[in-house]
Amino acid sequence: MTTSTAQQTADDFVRAWTSGDVDKALSLLAPDVVCEAPSGRFEGVDRYREFLSRFVSMVTSASVIDVLGDGNRAVAVYTTDTPFVQDFRGIDHFTVENGSITHIISVFDRLPMSNK
Repeated sequence: MTTSTAQQTADDFVRAWTSGDVDKALSLLAPDVVCEAPSGRFEGVDRYREFLSRFVSMVTSASVIDVLGDGNRAVAVYTTDTPFVQDFRGIDHFTVENGSITHIISVFDRLPMSNK
């Protein structure tokens, strides 16, 4: 099986932030990246940095379950632990153009975090 460029870019991105390297993750984004998440819509790398950095600062451990991709789209499934919630699962859908992530749809359940 060959790995698509989108799949490799998404894999590099999710493994960077799950290991705590926010700057490496952000280097894979287009300057005008758009992220749609349960907590809102974030446009541009600076706004996405705020969103991602806040979350990554709470992560005590993380594991990438799988990253699948084809063409210019990929999906990453991961689980994280924080001091408040264990086994917090998420899915990100990526659109990749010219080697950079241009659009992210993050899917996760905010309810476990709201009780903490």
